[in-house]
Amino acid sequence: MTRIRTKQLKSGDARRLIFLIVDDTCCKKDKSTKKMEALSFQYSHEEGRSIWCHNLVTTHIVSAGQSYAFDFRPYYQSEYGEAQRIDFKSKNDLAVEMIEAFPANDDEHVYVLMNSWYTSEKVINACNRKGFHVIAALRTNRLICPSGMTIKISDFAEQHIRKSDLRSVTVDGQGTYWVYPYEGPVSEIENVKLLLSWKDVYATSSKPQVCLLCTDLSLDLVTISNIITFAGILRRGIVISRSCWASTNTSCFPFTAFSAFGPYNS
Repeated sequence: MTRIRTKQLKSGDARRLIFLIVDDTCCKKDKSTKKMEALSFQYSHEEGRSIWCHNLVTTHIVSAGQSYAFDFRPYYQSEYGEAQRIDFKSKNDLAVEMIEAFPANDDEHVYVLMNSWYTSEKVINACNRKGFHVIAALRTNRLICPSGMTIKISDFAEQHIRKSDLRSVTVDGQGTYWVYPYEGPVSEIENVKLLLSWKDVYATSSKPQVCLLCTDLSLDLVTISNIITFAGILRRGIVISRSCWASTNTSCFPFTAFSAFGPYNS
């Protein structure tokens, strides 16, 4: 963050940096809870299985050394929506709603951080319309086009990348990454920068352990360590965000009452 801020100031950009984290979280309920509305089984990454819960898509802000939950949208499965006459919205649709509603000022420079579930053309286009940059994880089954050749990221890494093509980057507190930078189209997303990364040790003909997408093409190789650090910010911010939403203890009152929290109801 500090290095990017320094780069901004050198270029005459004095805008305040804001990181807007998009994620989803499960507010777990006991399986015996049957009469509370909008409950469903959703996959929980923390528990590695589906749990009985309310499911929320959330936004969380990290800026100027502060971190706080900002907004949310309830995610309803299609069956519940049909029964309640609620139009179905995917998690990407809900993410787009919150990105479009985020009240950024002209003196703020916003980076949207996401996991690979939200790295879609729809969400990235919403960020572009708002003038926000994206730094996000990306699945390695997406297509890239190096030198005019269309190929999956995983296949490209296994078949064409060698250790001599990689840059060694040391990140404070996270160790060493071996990084391959790519710039160009990714599936349906136009001209972005990718960082294909292996942590600590690179194994020949292996898939990257971390693949990050960045729409800010001004972030050159000198700032790669900062981009990788963003992955750590993303993970820490999501843990904080999930803790904030879970602390509302929605088992104490109906889901309609939970909807009264936050900017979503304003």
